[in-house]
Amino acid sequence: MALARYLLRRLVLSVFVVLGVTMLVFTVAQVVPSDPAALYAGPRPTAALIAKARETLHLDAPLPERFLTFAHAMATADFGVSYKSRRAISQDLAVYLPATLELAIFSTGLALLIGIPSGVIAAARRGGLLDRLGGLSSIVAVAMPTFFLAMLLQGVFCQWLGLLPLSGRIGKEFSVIDPVPFVTGFMLIDTALAARFDAFRDAMAHLILPGLTLAAYPAGVAMRLTRSAMIEILERRHILAARALGLSEARILFGHALPNAVGPALTVIGLSFAYALTGAVLVEIVFAWPGLGRYVSEAILSKDFPVIAAAALVVTLCYVAMNLILDMVQALVDPRVALT
Repeated sequence: MALARYLLRRLVLSVFVVLGVTMLVFTVAQVVPSDPAALYAGPRPTAALIAKARETLHLDAPLPERFLTFAHAMATADFGVSYKSRRAISQDLAVYLPATLELAIFSTGLALLIGIPSGVIAAARRGGLLDRLGGLSSIVAVAMPTFFLAMLLQGVFCQWLGLLPLSGRIGKEFSVIDPVPFVTGFMLIDTALAARFDAFRDAMAHLILPGLTLAAYPAGVAMRLTRSAMIEILERRHILAARALGLSEARILFGHALPNAVGPALTVIGLSFAYALTGAVLVEIVFAWPGLGRYVSEAILSKDFPVIAAAALVVTLCYVAMNLILDMVQALVDPRVALT
């Protein structure tokens, strides 16, 4: 019962977050020094074309009415068309968003798999060689600029060792010569559904380096937080009692101590997922990854407001959904969270 009340409370707060972002995006659009009608009318608009565009976009309507129209369009996923390309934004998002989500989910999973076990091992070997190496690695991962790490990984694994592809999402053999059918937009899922396991391996190879680049920062933070929490947990009485009973070290660490220490790391993973969604622009540029970051950066340069608004709302919804999932996981792992 407490878990249900906790999740309901988080859901209500999430609704307010989405509403707040919608109002903020609309407000910013009103103060930006640009004329949407002139942008919509084309590169060389006349006064008549601008007037017609203003009527088409309902820019002459009162401000409250325009906000209600905007909020209704966002709620129904009617994002309109891009001022620059004149394509439906929903069609563009169906292509670019899955690419970024796949990269963000993969990098978040890598951060979990690397950061949390490393923090547990470092805490178990406190003051030892593994602890020092883990601490040094986490500092390097957090401090190294993303673009430099991306180019370093490309130099080592692509140009020097020749183990992984340099850029792109999948090889030309599977994108041009014999393309994989588009179903979900997630390349790993689409290749698996088509039983194209050679294409699956190729897509996974393309995903490793950008995923590692985005996972480095959150993995380092998760490692430090997990280590700090584990050191405190390992000094508690129930851990000392478990050791006195002769339980194995692995069972004590991962079965008794980790569930009480994983909360801070999960919180950081939620933030890192948002970072991967919104901060992947440099990674997508370096690796020529056809994702949402490049799409939105081009829209910002051209002041394409409908694209910016749609992307902001979609990223907010993805982030809110991830936070709800993490809240549920935290409450299941540590029932005390639901009582707060």
